[in-house]
Amino acid sequence: MYVVLVNGSPHANGCTYTGLSIIRSQLAENGVDSDIFQVGNKPVSGCIACSSCKQPGNAGKCANDTDMVNTVSEALNEADGLILGTAVHFASATGAATSFFDRLFYCRSGMNRMKFGAGIVSCRRSGSTAAFDQLIKYFTISQMPVVSSNYWNGIHGFTPEDVYKDLEGVRTLKILANNMAYLIKCCKDSGIQLPAEPPEARTNFIR
Repeated sequence: MYVVLVNGSPHANGCTYTGLSIIRSQLAENGVDSDIFQVGNKPVSGCIACSSCKQPGNAGKCANDTDMVNTVSEALNEADGLILGTAVHFASATGAATSFFDRLFYCRSGMNRMKFGAGIVSCRRSGSTAAFDQLIKYFTISQMPVVSSNYWNGIHGFTPEDVYKDLEGVRTLKILANNMAYLIKCCKDSGIQLPAEPPEARTNFIR
C-alpha cells in the first residue's frame, strides 16, 4: 500500500510540508508507505497542449522533463492514493502547483482511475476553502474517489511551529490519513474488479 504526496508550496520545509508530514506519519501508523515530492521554488511551465503525452507509448510522460512531473507520474503508477498539498496564494493554489498539477493530470488522463485522492491547503488566515475546491476538481474529473475528513482539509499558521498549534487542523489531517488508509485496505481486500466503462463519447457544446 502506497500513497504519493505532493508539496506544491515553494518552501520545501514550510507549513504545507509540515501538514503533509503529519499525514505521512499517520499513514505509517496504519501500515501505509508514502513519499513526499516537492514541486520546488523554480518556475514550472504550464501545459502547452502539445499532445505528446497522447502519442502511443507516451502515456503518463510529459514532454517537458525539466521538473518533477514525470518523476511523480512514475511513482503514481504503483500508488493507491494521491494527496495534493499547496500553500494558499490569492485564495488559490500556488501558480507553480497549478501548472504542475495541470500537466500531471493531463499526461495521466485515464491512468489515475479509482486511485484515492485528497487535497490539503495551508494558509496564514483565509482563502483556504477556495484553494481546497480547486484541488478537489482534479480528482472528480479523473474518476478518483475523494477521501474526506471531518472538516475541510486545511491547516493554519505562518511558520511550521504554528501548524502544530492548530490542534483542530492537525486532528483533521490525521483523520484524513486514517480514512485513506482504511479505504485503501478495503479495496485491497475486496478482490472486486474495476467496473467497465461505456464507449467514449466527446461532444462540443455548440453541436
